[in-house]
Amino acid sequence: MARLSAAQRAKIRRLSRPRELAPDEEGGELNIVPFLDIIMNILIFVLATVAVTFTTTIETTPPSSGSPKNPGEPKETLNMTVLIVNDGFSVKAAGGNVAAGCRGHGAGLAVPNRGGNYDLSGLTVCAETLKGMKESFAEETQVFLSGNNDTEYGLIIKVMDALRTGSDGKTPLFPNVNFSARTQ
Repeated sequence: MARLSAAQRAKIRRLSRPRELAPDEEGGELNIVPFLDIIMNILIFVLATVAVTFTTTIETTPPSSGSPKNPGEPKETLNMTVLIVNDGFSVKAAGGNVAAGCRGHGAGLAVPNRGGNYDLSGLTVCAETLKGMKESFAEETQVFLSGNNDTEYGLIIKVMDALRTGSDGKTPLFPNVNFSARTQ
């Protein structure tokens, strides 16, 4: 084997050495790692800040407007409406405003707040009292419930539950609750 001359060795060294690219020659390979880091951070932020919405449905029956079973004799109806107000519950029944304590017609709130909180058990007792006033009222199954636009959803559900069953938790009072929101 022949030995290489010094010039040949220098040329081989020069050709085998990695060559640095000029700035205008770079770009043969795209580095996407920083781009993927940014995308992942944005994706994690979006997933962490998305509000999860749970939708609950309550089956209701529209108010009935049918004629009574015996059209010959007019039947007195309770036609109870509960209004959720800031100070308690205002109840309208049998053509008038129900007085405090649910003892008859009169001015004021039928069930005022107790200790700054809505008195749901008092509302149940009031509904039982009104339904038991006359024999014809005992057959009614629907009540109308109304609240302001700013009434909390949880309160509406608690009021519906208070009107659906009696204080014993088993006797049905008004299983058909018709809700509407009042505009102010």
